[in-house]
Amino acid sequence: MDWQTPEDSVPSGIITEANRRSLLGKPAASGAWRIGDPEGERRFASLGTLRLEHGELPGTRIAYETWGTLDEARDNAVLIVHALTGDSHVLGAAGPGHATAGWWQGIVGPGKAIDTDRWFVVCSNMLGGCQGSTGPSSLAPDGTEWGSRFPYLTVRDQVAAQAALSDRLGIDRWAAVIGGSAGGMQAVEWAATHPDRVERLGVLASAALTGADQIAANTTQSEAVRMDPAFRGGDYYDLPDGEGPHRGLALARRMALLSYRSAAELGGRFSRSWQSAVSPYGGEGRFAVESYLDFHGNKFTRRFDANSYLVLLEAMNSHDVGRDRGGLASALSRVTARSLVLAIDSDRLFPPSDQELLASHLPNGLDGRSPVVISSEYGHDGFLIEEALVGEQLRRLLAS
Repeated sequence: MDWQTPEDSVPSGIITEANRRSLLGKPAASGAWRIGDPEGERRFASLGTLRLEHGELPGTRIAYETWGTLDEARDNAVLIVHALTGDSHVLGAAGPGHATAGWWQGIVGPGKAIDTDRWFVVCSNMLGGCQGSTGPSSLAPDGTEWGSRFPYLTVRDQVAAQAALSDRLGIDRWAAVIGGSAGGMQAVEWAATHPDRVERLGVLASAALTGADQIAANTTQSEAVRMDPAFRGGDYYDLPDGEGPHRGLALARRMALLSYRSAAELGGRFSRSWQSAVSPYGGEGRFAVESYLDFHGNKFTRRFDANSYLVLLEAMNSHDVGRDRGGLASALSRVTARSLVLAIDSDRLFPPSDQELLASHLPNGLDGRSPVVISSEYGHDGFLIEEALVGEQLRRLLAS
């Protein structure tokens, strides 16, 4: 549940006039990728009707990207699972079809921690997303957007879609499944649901289940979206530019940012500074941190879809690896993968206690029953920003 784009995951900083000018013009009702838009580096797999935990989804399609070469034995494939609002563009330049450059370019690539000269790397846009995989902004069988009719998804449904994609690619066993935040939830589910298909497991800044604190934060953000009059119950795709549910979605994103970064970072970078020479004390001026939140909230509406945000938050809320499996300990006991669990000491969204609980029940941890804890001022987003520290641990996992 993090930024997951290069521009958004950099350390916090003062918003300049140039930054603000970049958001001039009216945003579309949805920031989703739509059929007819440039495909960029995306590839597509048609999965047909996907059976869900609560119903089924006809005409399912998954967008994905790959790097490196699958070897003859088909045993060098690494699946990277992106976080809540990410996409499949892990590596590569910005350009037609990709508004931003790859979000993990310091980690993935030739000679890097996940070395594409050695590994065949796959990342798909998660089911329910809005960057090419089937989601609420996709066309339903009747030729109109799913909108409010889109079915409820769980993390297990998202993993089922990835497993079906794996079958299409002819990958019976992943050399590693690696994910951070919401992607880490799916990685855990992969290892528990398909233990024979996961050789190594990397879980970064995530958890074995979504707790009450995280559900509360997710629910508050969801309500911010739903309370926007322009949301129209989820059926807003025909609205003209500038009239979509942008205020609610931007507010939800501002709320989320407060859990992605640490208090120390925000305080250290902004303190009580003003955005301009105009005083925020009773006048029209603003504190710098206010402008920072507004900028990123407004920017988010130009690359994401409000319905997808709700669907993915609900999927996160569904996460409990022990559900219907006899509890957490029983579910994790079936994991056979060599496992790395990574925590960030300043993470206030998924604090280290969450990773301690997960690691304590994994049978084959690289560090026994304990997580690796890295120190970072960046809070939850540290798994995206601290490339040297995270990369060192992923090298260790892939060498195991």
